[in-house]
Amino acid sequence: MKTKKVPLRKCVACQGQFPKKELMRIVSNAEEGIVVDPTGKKNGRGAYLCKTVECVELAQKNRKLQQALKSQIEDGVYEQIKELL
Repeated sequence: MKTKKVPLRKCVACQGQFPKKELMRIVSNAEEGIVVDPTGKKNGRGAYLCKTVECVELAQKNRKLQQALKSQIEDGVYEQIKELL
């Protein structure tokens, strides 16, 4: 019996590889700007973060999310992400 392959993604902050379901996807697209994508299916450039405050703060401090999404990110977006944790 074959086991199903689990898709892995890399956290932009800590660089750890985890199953896609354990990470939070942040998307940058023209219509909505930068938003959290709970479904993992929205259009646009996506980046993944661990669901920990430490990784969100590390991404903010080192501008890792900005580099991954190739766009400016307001501090309010980081606050939104922290609230969803």
